[in-house]
Amino acid sequence: MTTRGKFTILLAAVLALAAVATAAVLHASARADHRDQAAPGGPRVTTGRVQLTSGVRHLIFRNMAWGPHRDELATTSPTAPSATRTTTSTGLKCLRFYASSGTGICLQAVHGALSDTYRATVLDASLHAKARYPVPGIPSRARVSPSGRYAAWTAFVGGDSYAGTNFSTRTAIVDTRTGTLTPTLESYRIVKDGRRYRAADVNFWGVTFRSDDRHFYATLATGGRTYLVRGDLRTQTVTTLHANVECPSLSPDGTRIAYKKRVPGLPADAPWRLYVLDLATMRETPLTETRSVDDQAVWSDARHLTYALPGDYGADLYTVPADGTGTPRRLLTAAVSPAYL
Repeated sequence: MTTRGKFTILLAAVLALAAVATAAVLHASARADHRDQAAPGGPRVTTGRVQLTSGVRHLIFRNMAWGPHRDELATTSPTAPSATRTTTSTGLKCLRFYASSGTGICLQAVHGALSDTYRATVLDASLHAKARYPVPGIPSRARVSPSGRYAAWTAFVGGDSYAGTNFSTRTAIVDTRTGTLTPTLESYRIVKDGRRYRAADVNFWGVTFRSDDRHFYATLATGGRTYLVRGDLRTQTVTTLHANVECPSLSPDGTRIAYKKRVPGLPADAPWRLYVLDLATMRETPLTETRSVDDQAVWSDARHLTYALPGDYGADLYTVPADGTGTPRRLLTAAVSPAYL
């Protein structure tokens, strides 16, 4: 083949690749434009005032409905969740969110020219930022203590799923009054089976606080197993209580822990079922939700739990009784990361 022929073939290949690239860009742009459009028949969204304190009980969450308000915090009535949802007038967006007693924690992506970084923003009752802290990876879990004094968050710093074994997490706790930050629970002393425990593979995630502003519960992973631990903020100690517990959530009366538990025989990418643990007797109760729940459930009241499952918009919220009876039902479409206020 002549040099001219080779050049012609090369030029044609370059032009073909350019056409493919242009089509891909246009397709991505079209998809982005589509995502900015509200889906027909989807949830109704308006803009208004959203606060963390109110005379009326309300549910606040990350809105997942397609349209200009996707990923923004939104609120609705827990007794009429299908009604129009209201997003913040400031357009506050959170990847994970939680709030209690007028304090919120919003885990956010900060978009850069080359890559994203992440931060935890402490919010006041009007959703104004009080403080910001860098988060060293992809946000995963967030909680605020019942009094609003403490906030905690978990991020993946290696891997991006709890389903496998190749991941690493970092869990931080901050005193929202003083700004004192514990960057990682790995600095706490671990007591396992009554003895001091040290290991290089320790990971923590899924903090849930007691109402005394001193104690909390969390997941400890080490040696291929997970444990429920009780933490003490004053002594900076965690103590193992029960095996095979992930993403604990303390009941409003402080007597029970809801959590996801790995069940043998289930697929490796969907291994969890919801359980409730009685802290006095350590008796486990399986709940009637038979799908795999990769979420830190929220107690909507003393008798029910709320949690996220995959949906058409990314995620939907479901509810199920906490005593092992009843039937799960969908509470809210296109929503994740709920908090009841």
